[in-house]
Amino acid sequence: METSELVEALTEDILTYVMHGEFPEDQLASDLKHSELDERFDDYELLMDLHFILKNDLIEFVEELPHQIRSIKTQTRNVSNTQRGAIDGKINWSSTIKERYSGNPGDNSLFVTENRTEHYDIDENIVLKKLISLVYHTLQEAQEYLERDYEWVNESWSRDQIEEMERVFERDVHVKRIRKPQEYEPTDRMLNTAENSRQKIYRDAAKLIEKRKKLFDGNEDEIRELLDETAVTPDDEETLFELFVLFRYISTIEDLQKDSFELKTISSDKQEIARIEGDKEIVLYHDNSASDRNLSFKPEALEKDKEENFSRTEKVHREAHNILDNYFQDKDFQNQTGRPDVIVLEIIDEDENQFDYLITEVKNSNKEETIRQGIKETLEYLAFLRVDEDLVFGNKENEDYFGPDMNGVLVIQDLKDRKTNKRKDQETINIIQASELEDDLPELLKDKISL
Repeated sequence: METSELVEALTEDILTYVMHGEFPEDQLASDLKHSELDERFDDYELLMDLHFILKNDLIEFVEELPHQIRSIKTQTRNVSNTQRGAIDGKINWSSTIKERYSGNPGDNSLFVTENRTEHYDIDENIVLKKLISLVYHTLQEAQEYLERDYEWVNESWSRDQIEEMERVFERDVHVKRIRKPQEYEPTDRMLNTAENSRQKIYRDAAKLIEKRKKLFDGNEDEIRELLDETAVTPDDEETLFELFVLFRYISTIEDLQKDSFELKTISSDKQEIARIEGDKEIVLYHDNSASDRNLSFKPEALEKDKEENFSRTEKVHREAHNILDNYFQDKDFQNQTGRPDVIVLEIIDEDENQFDYLITEVKNSNKEETIRQGIKETLEYLAFLRVDEDLVFGNKENEDYFGPDMNGVLVIQDLKDRKTNKRKDQETINIIQASELEDDLPELLKDKISL
């Protein structure tokens, strides 16, 4: 499956699920962000703004800003003041006489004066100030990345440009005189006024604000551009492919069980993505943590006490864990990772006290060696899958360590010019190519969850 096809499919998925509030936005942001960005950019809006300030047309606007800012518009208005003694401004004799006779006719020291003042808070300037504020604050959030020699940043922002942007926002006399826009501003009327201005700076500012609004509203072209640009997407296609597979699971479950299907927008400390309520509880997870359900993948070798009972392979696993545990002084490293980056479908029948699982590993490759590694990892996940520290599959009486009914799935990229067995003729786990997902996944899930 080509990158363009992945982008096209994910664009539709984001429009269908994320922009309607049915899929956790922050989880999508976490998956899409560049690997060098910290957890602050798991915030969907902040990631979108980072993408926004890396756009070429925004950079061009910033480059022209120091010269154009000098010609911004103001309005003048007369301000009346009542004064005694000293006179500051032009005397308004008509108002002065009225004021004297209304209070103290004999007070010849009272005057009403008028002064003309410049007024910066016009619609066009509010639009401009909003755009400059957005760029400035996003630059502040990304400061540490902008100071490093990252190619994905340096292609857009130079140190001189950043410093000039900071100077404009913090010290430019014209910008400082424009009031801070309200949360709801600029309004549509303000944007319309700016769009129709004779001055280029206002037209460009309105156009960029509208472009950002489209990105947040889920405009298809803007989302496609986001996924196309590597500046804020993963360094390789692996995560895009994982997201593609995850959304295929979501859409298939939705098609199979529309009435009781619930796709949840969940806080960042939850990994549950979709849920079906009914005679059986069916939950879909995706992430590298399983604290919600106490799911884990822990090799048995780490629990044995007597080394003489270890096989050679177990000794290697145990020694590797000990070396790493000793090396990292903060003890954050653990061999027990909770859950690898796999998709887990959990089926619970509380009445019968039964649990079943479907573990899906995703490999964005069609190379035989990578497929072999994927098969090995999928088998390991099944063999060491635990709930509350207890192994799920296999025991001393039953050595069916990989599950009784094809409990593993490996999704790979399409194999060209290679003959492979269909799913019904495969052994132990299901191996599905990307182009086969649409046909094979509904049948597989229908059999598994017994709808």
